[in-house]
Amino acid sequence: MKKIILSLFVVATAFATNAQIKTPAPSPFQKTTQNVGLTEVTLEYSRPSMKGRKIFGGLEDYGKVWRTGANENTKLTFSTDFMVDGKTLKKGTYAVYTIPGKQTWDVILYSDASNWGNPRKWDEEKVAAKVTVTPYKMPMPIETFTITFDDLTNDSAVLGIMWENVYVPFKFEVPTDKMVSSSISKTMAGPSANDMYGAAVYYLQAGKDIKQAQAWIDKAVEMTSDDPKFWFLRQQSLIHAKAGNTKGAIAAAKKSLEYATKANNAGYIKMNKASLKEWGAM
Repeated sequence: MKKIILSLFVVATAFATNAQIKTPAPSPFQKTTQNVGLTEVTLEYSRPSMKGRKIFGGLEDYGKVWRTGANENTKLTFSTDFMVDGKTLKKGTYAVYTIPGKQTWDVILYSDASNWGNPRKWDEEKVAAKVTVTPYKMPMPIETFTITFDDLTNDSAVLGIMWENVYVPFKFEVPTDKMVSSSISKTMAGPSANDMYGAAVYYLQAGKDIKQAQAWIDKAVEMTSDDPKFWFLRQQSLIHAKAGNTKGAIAAAKKSLEYATKANNAGYIKMNKASLKEWGAM
């Protein structure tokens, strides 16, 4: 009986030691993803509430850098390059800082998003963009800090920063038209040499229509004739050999060998010599 009681005590003690009480976070975390045109924008931030406090000019001083939320950095991640106030910024993750003011706010994108709140030492070289905007007074109080994606178009959106009685708009733009125009031009121009090459090699390896593979690889070699690729020519030789055109295979292998030798690519030199020997050309 004593052993049973002792065992139960050990189990209960272990459970009590490992158990953790979970409670709600005072400033809940939120993650939102919004597509703006062809760009995916992800927002991550924590949301404090007023709880009867004076916020701007009180909890958060005017004229001082604010983390724009609670806990870790508020972060914006862009899947493509984007623009702020006419300046192009690289895709990636940025911390969002603000400097509240009575008449205007500064909204700052900071390239180092690894801080907990404000950086210990502010580095102006990490300020990717800084825009001064005019806040709007809200017709009703906003109890919980909120950031929204507003005024969505194919080319832009407004990040709406709201708390207490203010709405702060921060506009950014994305290169949707440029991306779509590039895609249209590429599609209308037809498949590239790499597309032709990839399709031909797949057909060869998958044992599909070798005549079609032959047509594609010949087109790929033709399209790169100003800058011959020894790996294109290598596959052309294999495809022609598979199609029963030994003469064409030998010609392609000789060219591949020539350009592989110029590039000092030992692997392709060896493969081409072996094929040429197999086909009776060496």
